[in-house]
Amino acid sequence: MLDKPSGGFDVSGAADNLSGRRQISLCADDYGISSAVNVAIRDLVVRRRLNATSVMVVAPGFHRSEAHALDVLNTGMARVAIGLHLTLTAPFRPLSSGYKPVRDGAFLPLPATLARAFLHRLGHAALVSEIAAQLRMFVHTFGRTPDFIDGHHHVHVFPQIREAVLTVAKQDAPGAWLRQCGRMTPPRRFSYGDRKAWLLDHLSHDFRQHALALGLRTNPAFAGAYEFRDDADFPALFAGFLDQVPDGGLIMCHPGFVDAELQRLDTLTTGREREYAFLAGDAFPDLLARHGVALA
Repeated sequence: MLDKPSGGFDVSGAADNLSGRRQISLCADDYGISSAVNVAIRDLVVRRRLNATSVMVVAPGFHRSEAHALDVLNTGMARVAIGLHLTLTAPFRPLSSGYKPVRDGAFLPLPATLARAFLHRLGHAALVSEIAAQLRMFVHTFGRTPDFIDGHHHVHVFPQIREAVLTVAKQDAPGAWLRQCGRMTPPRRFSYGDRKAWLLDHLSHDFRQHALALGLRTNPAFAGAYEFRDDADFPALFAGFLDQVPDGGLIMCHPGFVDAELQRLDTLTTGREREYAFLAGDAFPDLLARHGVALA
């Protein structure tokens, strides 16, 4: 078991900070969803523009070669923490044979999954079995437990699902830290334009408390949620994210290139290329410096 992420990220926020800057984790979600996304994420890791990524082991195009191409980037020096991106929504399919409910052999869509979770209509045993199967696939592919665990569409903080995630993490990956998706200081009033972040604040409160009770680590704060629209100004949004995270905080992102596999599996396509262009560009390190932030 690993006590700390291999990428060097200390979720306690207590690592020595010789630069005087806030040390944060910038995590690219969805590694494995398509070859083009994988190429973009690895490129940003090599450029030192990312220091974490989470892997979708259920993606049909994910193979050991893609895992090796990522893992080899840590040879000689730790560049990137690698986590499990737990996936429980369509169009992806379960790894465990008895998982229910399914639709045409695939997980339910996100709205149906969220509704069933809030209504407590998901089976705990089936959830534990599927989460454990995805964790085993990660270990089989990478030869070790993940540095951290998070969730596609943030499913890991949903009611019922979070209890199953914590059960599996405590038993099979106690050294992994867990992504909580709440802001450091959530606003007191609900804002419709901020509804995704507000929901994540609410869902993450109990998740943090339960993880703490089990002795499992979480990141102190989270940012990166926004509405994936074509007119989204990602550089401006990212500047706001930097203001939301303290030392040891986590920002989520979704950089990538578009290929046919991505278009088949996900609605977030060209927005990934806009995120990649910003993170790869000259303005990104300048923005970090102006905000007193460095990647841990």
